[in-house]
Amino acid sequence: VGFAKDGMMVGVGAGQQSRVDCVKLAGRKVATWYLRQHPKVLALPFRAGVKRQDRVNARVRYIEGDFTAEEKTRWEAMFTEVPQVLTDAEKDAFLKGSTGISLSSDAFFPFRDSIDHASKLGVSFVAQPGGSVQDDQVTEACNEYGMAMAFTGVRLFHH
Repeated sequence: VGFAKDGMMVGVGAGQQSRVDCVKLAGRKVATWYLRQHPKVLALPFRAGVKRQDRVNARVRYIEGDFTAEEKTRWEAMFTEVPQVLTDAEKDAFLKGSTGISLSSDAFFPFRDSIDHASKLGVSFVAQPGGSVQDDQVTEACNEYGMAMAFTGVRLFHH
């Protein structure tokens, strides 16, 4: 599956045995991409001389927030002052502003659970080949969330 916004891929998932797991995997990338625009992330007080890629990595680590003690010590050394934690509540509130994201799949969505999860990420458009015996439930889920869905009729996933 792939998530896109304004012509840019913002989350890609592959190689999972479960379609919803694939959506969740790619969805974590979407959330991280969107949260990089959070005001607290944009305002991180980096020390002079911190390289561009180190700043990118530090922003992602700040969003993820799952440091070991050693990682946190090294991460904090990149700043002029230790940043305040970006809380889960702040992340959730900011993610509610995400809209206009497209979700596409190389194979059908077998259940509505993928759509349910995608709704948390600002998905407005879904493209998938269709062909599941559950297509009606998946369509109903898209309708419930106000997502436009197109059946492409082209399955790109083969065993």
